[in-house]
Amino acid sequence: MDSTDNTFIIIGGGIAGLCAAIGLQKLGIEAHVYESVAELKGIGAGFGLAANAMQALDHLGLKDEISQIGHYLGSYNVLDQKGNILVEPNTRSISQKYKQDNFAIHRADLHRFLLSKIPESHIHLGKRATSFERLGEKVCIHFTDGSQVVGAALLIADGVHSLLRQQLIPASTPRYSGYTCWRATIDNSSIQLKKSTETWGAKGRFGMTPLVGNRIYWYACINSIAQNNALKKWTTAELFNNFKEYHDPIPTILSETKDAELIWNDIIDIAPLGQLAFDNILLIGDAGHATTPNLGQGACQAIEDVAVLLDELKTSTSIQQAFAQFEKRRLDRVNYICNTSWQIGKIAQWQNPFLIGIRNFMMRILPNSLKQQRLNKLLSVDFMQINRNHERS
Repeated sequence: MDSTDNTFIIIGGGIAGLCAAIGLQKLGIEAHVYESVAELKGIGAGFGLAANAMQALDHLGLKDEISQIGHYLGSYNVLDQKGNILVEPNTRSISQKYKQDNFAIHRADLHRFLLSKIPESHIHLGKRATSFERLGEKVCIHFTDGSQVVGAALLIADGVHSLLRQQLIPASTPRYSGYTCWRATIDNSSIQLKKSTETWGAKGRFGMTPLVGNRIYWYACINSIAQNNALKKWTTAELFNNFKEYHDPIPTILSETKDAELIWNDIIDIAPLGQLAFDNILLIGDAGHATTPNLGQGACQAIEDVAVLLDELKTSTSIQQAFAQFEKRRLDRVNYICNTSWQIGKIAQWQNPFLIGIRNFMMRILPNSLKQQRLNKLLSVDFMQINRNHERS
């Protein structure tokens, strides 16, 4: 048995796991990351780092360097399929609240950066965790290759499909949102996209944003049964045919995307949990609160998790206390985001023309204060202060 004694064991080498390893390292805590894949390269495409995520990265001492590899987002409008504005969020006021800017970044770029901050000897690839057991005050994790590792604490950060989460909470299996998604990153030389937008139409949603390196990240969501084999085989030709009546440059983006650049997956999350901390075991990131991407907060909440966890570890008298206080500070917030994102996704994916007409009309005439009510509840508070002054138990 490989006994790492007082180290933190982190299962999952995604954004939550890597940020946690970096943060723990800065606190002088040895942490080892165990990841199931043989190579960590940030599978996926782009995503947003909203002002709250940049604030969390600031707490981790990573903001300045990450802002250099991200694309500044001055706006992110919601449009109808003809290109008319439905919602124009006041991102500037949100940025001023946090004294941070909003960015879009490619997942692979962020992974490379985070990995550069962690000693290679602390990253263990090809290690798929299947179960854990308690050994007194320690935790022992078992892997598919027959090996096992022991540590003082376990951070479960292996995403929505986490087997370890399901060992803790058997009912916490992923749930399907009702829509499936294609994504790609392509060259921006001819299109010259400048602004980030998401378009809501009768045949699905289409989002696009510029990235650094003169690239475009785009995604398209269409209603479907889960694991639809017919849609799984779609090429850019079928996507173009589906979205050809949408405003420019959506048809052009699809016509310039190669089939080999497509990434396809169903959109899933987990229903909000009632617990994140289990003595010296803690769920963070998507393993604890996977959310649909409709608020652009999946990665942002993972980074918030790490900032709050480190804050608790600095002042708590034990790992167990730090994890319990983390749960008090995080649970309501992440569950609100999960529920709100789920509701927004259902409305955004409406296909009925009558309902779409009512939705779009209301979105146009409502004052911005009402349009942004849910967004403001998410971003107008300082997440580092939520329940921070609770009484220590």
